Amino acid sequence: MEPIVGIDLGTTNSEIAFIINENAEIITDNDNGIVPSCVSLGDNEQIIVGMEALNRAIIAPGATILSVKRLMGTNEKIVLKDFSYLPQEISAFILKALKERAEKKINQKISKAVITVPAYFTDVQRNATKEAGEIAGLEVVRIINEPTAAALAYESDNPDNQKILVYDLGGGTFDVSIVRIENGIVEVLSSTGDNHLGGDDFDMKIVDLLAKHLSEKNKISVTDDKTVMARLKRAATAAKITLSNFPYVKIEEDHIAKKKWKDIHLSYELARIDFEEMIDEYLSRTNDSISKALKDAALLPSAIDKIILVGGSTRIPKISEMIEEKFGKLPHSEIDPDLCVALGAAIQAGREMGMDSSSILLDITPYTFGTSAIGYIDGVYSITKFVPLIRRNSKLPAGKSEAFYTAVDNQEEVEITVYQGEKSNALDNVLIGTYSFTLSKAPIGSVIIIRFELDINGILKIEAVEKETGKKINAVVENALSEFSGQDLAASKAKIEQGWGNNPEPLDSDSPETGIPTTIPKELHKIIEQAEAALEEAPEEDRDEIINLIEDIKDAVNADRLDDARESGNELEEILFYLG
Repeated sequence: MEPIVGIDLGTTNSEIAFIINENAEIITDNDNGIVPSCVSLGDNEQIIVGMEALNRAIIAPGATILSVKRLMGTNEKIVLKDFSYLPQEISAFILKALKERAEKKINQKISKAVITVPAYFTDVQRNATKEAGEIAGLEVVRIINEPTAAALAYESDNPDNQKILVYDLGGGTFDVSIVRIENGIVEVLSSTGDNHLGGDDFDMKIVDLLAKHLSEKNKISVTDDKTVMARLKRAATAAKITLSNFPYVKIEEDHIAKKKWKDIHLSYELARIDFEEMIDEYLSRTNDSISKALKDAALLPSAIDKIILVGGSTRIPKISEMIEEKFGKLPHSEIDPDLCVALGAAIQAGREMGMDSSSILLDITPYTFGTSAIGYIDGVYSITKFVPLIRRNSKLPAGKSEAFYTAVDNQEEVEITVYQGEKSNALDNVLIGTYSFTLSKAPIGSVIIIRFELDINGILKIEAVEKETGKKINAVVENALSEFSGQDLAASKAKIEQGWGNNPEPLDSDSPETGIPTTIPKELHKIIEQAEAALEEAPEEDRDEIINLIEDIKDAVNADRLDDARESGNELEEILFYLG
């Protein structure tokens, strides 16, 4: 059987995939399979493609081209040194490099491919893509839309009929499409977007900020220096990527410029919240496109069964938040957004070879992990707002950091709680760990960075860092993916051991250590314990209120009114917070 590969020819990055052992796999070559869509002309006039070409963008910007996909379908000449090329010729170099890596991997000659394009590509742009394949020595057996490929990657083995919204934000282009899957057939109902909107535009916002910073601090202008601007662009891209997982990034470039005889160094800290504000206009435009796609398909948001995130730029946390707010459901990104389209193209290639379907191997977390903080739940002020860090369906391993702030001046300690669940009130989720972090009596609003890392074996690592001093604590939850917390497991073991004999002894209705009824949920049990410990030093006017609330919790639990019990627990926790 003649092999057919699937190719995602992207604006910023490209990938090639193939069916191996009945699974769609990205073809790698001592890397992650992501090949920068970058072409450079070397010192000896040889063509260089991929990461090596991207590295040359700094030292030889005039001999290097990026984001050629934006020019597909035009007759614009691309000049590299003394040579000129058409967009499809530059694309052919990228396709040829992908073809050779696939041949090396499967040890077979490859002459056929399925190539993906944005759904809104015109016939001229599609023909240019096909021409690029032919120039590279590939017969393009099928051109398929990127959202169709993404839907195939997620739904190749799912027989259910459904409507899927594909939000595809790459390095240089954006499109949103609504596809309908019926009886295994994928149909694009609507598609809209912008072929000049993507991560490159986000990078340039950071570049402009850094150039302005250099100008104001050092009284120099770097905007006309191609080498400096290329370095800033690369630093900006790296910073953007870091901010997807960390709340702050330090951008540092030594010897970035000269002023007379003096070397100028760049050092700038950028916060995620500031970056998201910088690109808010762009994200609003993508949100408008979602509304237009829904209108064109004559659908309400409630009619969408699933939202899929495609493209590396969708890792920006604000995008998931924006989509979740619009649809009331979390978008899916468990298949790597950078690789999703190529995997779908490989599945289509498999069908062209006579294979019915091919699956994708994934390890994901079935639960959301987060912590609690002060905030608003449904517009009501609360000290138990659940803040997700690692979302359900995240591909493993997964890691995420978030910034939190101290609530009072000279705060000496913070309690870091780890919850598993989906509810907006942390108390409605499963508590799987509590850790105390002693602080350095910093002023109100001091930053504490909390990071969760979940590995493929279900081990959850927690790190908290006081940003100003660098002081940190670390903790490990050994079996975070278990439905039982450690406490639940121990209690169940005790229960089984006790019931194993012919005459099991009855469990006490009250805890022998605390006298608190064992029927009280563990999160309220902990609050009552803290309240009873605080009674001795509490002011007299608060003492009666604390005792009354403890009794209210017990009475509500006995009457099976858990919502009332939790409400009293919230009131009690607020008193303890302000006493502390």
